[in-house]
Amino acid sequence: MRKAFVLAVASAAVVGIAVGLLLHNEFGSSRALARPALPSLYGQATWRSGEVPAPPFQLRDQHGRTVRLTALRGRTVVLAFMDSLCTSECPIEAAQFAAALRALPGSAKPRLVVVSVDLADTPASVARAARKWHLPAGFEWLLGTHAQLAPVWRAYSIAVRPTKSGDVEHSDAFYVIDRNGDERAGFLSPFIPGLLTRDLRRLATT
Repeated sequence: MRKAFVLAVASAAVVGIAVGLLLHNEFGSSRALARPALPSLYGQATWRSGEVPAPPFQLRDQHGRTVRLTALRGRTVVLAFMDSLCTSECPIEAAQFAAALRALPGSAKPRLVVVSVDLADTPASVARAARKWHLPAGFEWLLGTHAQLAPVWRAYSIAVRPTKSGDVEHSDAFYVIDRNGDERAGFLSPFIPGLLTRDLRRLATT
């Protein structure tokens, strides 16, 4: 099932969110056959606890602090991949994160961790984007060189392609990681904020 999501995520960087419809068809087979009609989680892809450990990484955030994914265990994590200089999809995704997380009580709020997909991202550009896009407080935006970021992109099957115009095309996908460090849901953006809210509520109590 993760393989199907990986392929869809790579395609999404080229053909857009229409891939989300294909995901629902793809997940109608394989292990998905054993699922009830109403899924326990609402990502376009979902995995059982312990099925897909989230690949570990270590990067510095916009404040220069080291962030280790393994150190975030004990709290749900939303792991996204964005470009602070983007003027199209990323602002929409950020607004949807804000809506989804705003509806949660403090005990259920996840750590929002963003991995940069643009080497031109800086602490200043991240701060401007956060203000303009109304990103939820407490987010961490991880920066680095290509050598530091590319292994994380590959580990999470995020396709990143700079264009001649200076823009960056990338997969519009993000992951929900549970308190044990396992991937539990994969979403493609744009998404329905209420479904992410529901998944985060459920994972905060399991």
